[in-house]
Amino acid sequence: MKETIQQEKKIKEEEILIIEDDPDIASLIARELHKFHYSVRIATDGQKGAAEVRQQPPDLIILDLMLPELDGWQVCRLIKADPNTKAIPILILTALGEEADRVRGLELGADDYLVKPFSLKELMARVRALLRRAHIPMENRDPAYLQVGRITIDVECHEVRLGGRLLSLTPTEFALLKYLAHHPGKVFTRDQLISALWGEDRFIEEHNLDVHIHSLRQQLESDPARPRYLLTLRGVGYKLQIPEGEQ
Repeated sequence: MKETIQQEKKIKEEEILIIEDDPDIASLIARELHKFHYSVRIATDGQKGAAEVRQQPPDLIILDLMLPELDGWQVCRLIKADPNTKAIPILILTALGEEADRVRGLELGADDYLVKPFSLKELMARVRALLRRAHIPMENRDPAYLQVGRITIDVECHEVRLGGRLLSLTPTEFALLKYLAHHPGKVFTRDQLISALWGEDRFIEEHNLDVHIHSLRQQLESDPARPRYLLTLRGVGYKLQIPEGEQ
């Protein structure tokens, strides 16, 4: 009983910022979040939303793209460029459903992308998965450093260096690399990686994972078309390996 009360208290402490200019949609989402005891704030344009994040960082952001004053692309870029807010999970919720829009959103650092019209059940599943990944219990935290060849992952500082060069990774790219670095040489299917990063109750398309893999390769590989670290095994999945000469 005590453990249940503590879990409920933790849920109530989690705050979600909705940046959405459509009052009906914002109100609909807020009511659903309140059912699960989340604290909710609403910003009706991009400029107000960015200011809210700076002044009082939330645990998660639900972000529309077509916003007045400052569009969602700019808001996402500002949040992910700020060391104080870059780790906040961003769930883009938008009517822009083209593949190019999804790729752009994920490459800007968004952690998930959901297209309108949407189901509240799916939205809540994605919210829970993102928050679960963002709030790892102390007893399950990783070691301070992980080393794979010339790649050094500073878990506590949330930094990755390649031979001393600091890489600029999104939170999802960092989580993906960290997971693979725990198991160097092991091959993971797309479904295994999606489950590990987003949880079992996720609604993440495999293509979204491929976008993160592609972006991570741009940072890790001197020639992304001929990767040495992050390899694709066609028809199987991906693995992180230590190149010859770096063992």
